[in-house]
Amino acid sequence: MEYGIFGIIILVLDIYAIYQTLTSAASTLAKVIWTLVILILPVLGFIAWLIAGPRGASARV
Repeated sequence: MEYGIFGIIILVLDIYAIYQTLTSAASTLAKVIWTLVILILPVLGFIAWLIAGPRGASARV
């Protein structure tokens, strides 16, 4: 049961990361690459996105 909750949390965080990536001001190629990294490596991709990913439009203000 604990793994199911962990999986749902990862899913929600990945969806958030993908949304933030797609709405960022990054280039189309960067958006595609980050989205693929997050989808292929859900946990590691999310951590990498937190550290080095493109920021949302509101973070650039």
